[in-house]
Amino acid sequence: QVRLVESGGGSVQAGGSLRLSCAASGITSWSYCMGWFRQAPGKEREGVAIIGNRGSASYADSVQGRFNSSRDNAQNTLTLQMSNLKPEDTASYYCAAESCTNCDSRFCRTQIPYQYWGQGTQVTVSS
Repeated sequence: QVRLVESGGGSVQAGGSLRLSCAASGITSWSYCMGWFRQAPGKEREGVAIIGNRGSASYADSVQGRFNSSRDNAQNTLTLQMSNLKPEDTASYYCAAESCTNCDSRFCRTQIPYQYWGQGTQVTVSS
């Protein structure tokens, strides 16, 4: 059974930083696309950072240069380091995974319907 558990959300002032972690179980992470998505009330879900099998990353334009994501396939973990946070980054953040072998970040972002999701963690950025 696949299970994704996020941690590290919280409240921070604009300009601050937060680090999210996702612990995956029930998967062999090297054969999965993994990613971070977020959704704010009244807004569509956004793929914040999508990571291919070998660690290549694709970021949303809105977070490029401020967010950095990496995966540790040996530990089955995915992290999202968020810096220079803005009030518009306020959202629930979700870790997601889907089986895909030899998939780079572009493929993982554009061709993969994610089946497995964590419960989400709230990030609130105040001005």
